[in-house]
Amino acid sequence: MNPTQPLDGTVAQSAMAKAMWRILPLILLAYVIAYMDRVNLSFASLQMNDDLKFSATIYGLGGGLFFLGYALFEVPSSMMLTRFSATQWIARIMITWGLLAAGMMFVRTPLQFYVLRFLLGVAEAGFFPSVIYYFSSWFPMAWRGRAVSRMYIAGSLASIVMGGISGGLLGLDGAAGLRGWQWLFLVQGLPAVFLGMVILRFLPASPATAPWLAEREKAWIQEELARDAALIGAPVRHNLLAAFANPKVLLLGAIGFLGNCAGNGLALSTPAVLGAGAGLDTMHIGYLVSTGGILGIVFVLFAGWNSDRTGDRLRDACGYTIVLAAALLLIGFASTPDLVIVGYLLFASTWFTAGMLVISSWADVLHARQLAVGSAAINTLWQFGSFLSPYAWGVAKDATGDYRAGLTGATVVAVAEALLILYVRARVMSERRERVETVGHGPVLKASTPIAPD
Repeated sequence: MNPTQPLDGTVAQSAMAKAMWRILPLILLAYVIAYMDRVNLSFASLQMNDDLKFSATIYGLGGGLFFLGYALFEVPSSMMLTRFSATQWIARIMITWGLLAAGMMFVRTPLQFYVLRFLLGVAEAGFFPSVIYYFSSWFPMAWRGRAVSRMYIAGSLASIVMGGISGGLLGLDGAAGLRGWQWLFLVQGLPAVFLGMVILRFLPASPATAPWLAEREKAWIQEELARDAALIGAPVRHNLLAAFANPKVLLLGAIGFLGNCAGNGLALSTPAVLGAGAGLDTMHIGYLVSTGGILGIVFVLFAGWNSDRTGDRLRDACGYTIVLAAALLLIGFASTPDLVIVGYLLFASTWFTAGMLVISSWADVLHARQLAVGSAAINTLWQFGSFLSPYAWGVAKDATGDYRAGLTGATVVAVAEALLILYVRARVMSERRERVETVGHGPVLKASTPIAPD
């Protein structure tokens, strides 16, 4: 027997372990940098807004324009996957966004701020759908929750990194003639350029081209992906118009639109909200954001593992979204600084977790041929929510003088999101039962079960 080929009982475990260790670290690091470069503005604003005389409305509009650029170019960028491999396109995205993220240090006027934030969103557009599409060719449904969760902890990891170093970078104020916020953009932007080159060199385009997989492992991955596809059903059409006309795409997009409306305003205003509500200075805000990031990692990893075990990602997503709504309400109306801190930690534990569970369900309900354009269409709708949220927060802050109005609105939106998740779950379960009866195997929401859960 060829010693590189595992026994039948360990083919699945071996193939998935190799894929997890060879693919996820690079993707995880890429997403950490991506998330950091889109929200490090929240720390930079503590100096930048005073230096450049930006109001809360100007800041909120500029913060949101990133997501508008992302949304408008999400589908066109993802359609380039038909001309390039996912790894090539991910590398291109990283190199261009890294240069633009570092270029934020040159902002001087509101117009420059708006243009650079919009272009940064254009540059990053397609990154996340490209990753989800890439994962769909590697990880069968019964392993996908863990794969996505181990990538999706990037937002929480980015919070740890930002919380740990942003105060120090702001403290470089005056070094080499640069303000602290300029150092922050420079130091946190350029790593994306280098990592893009690394991904282009070391990330395999598909299991068939991975030299570290045995032939039986490659065959097992293809067989499992085919079984999953049989439960989803073949798409009638899978072009751009079909994606936006697909009820599943629209419903999943609406969930994310509401989720990002609920959380993104706070995500881009966290230091200011914690400073006002809990009376913390910049350094202690950083420590609290890092602590929230640690909790986020724990919850995302647990939820990903548990969703593979139970196969009911949307039920769990609903539960975390309800807790998210309570956290937003607590931050806005807490009677003591300690309760504000508790509310923020609940927010940090649940916002990413709920989003990860919904994202993990995309490939559970969309055929692989729909996924590249379909996930881009879904994410486009998500990013419109990300655009509206910080702008609405800024307008509300300027109009009322505090963040309570924004937090109240976010709470209502989170409740609506939870109700929509329940509705989508009911539809998915009904359709899956019908297909299980036709195909004749597998539980309702999960197509296959790993031989030995890791």
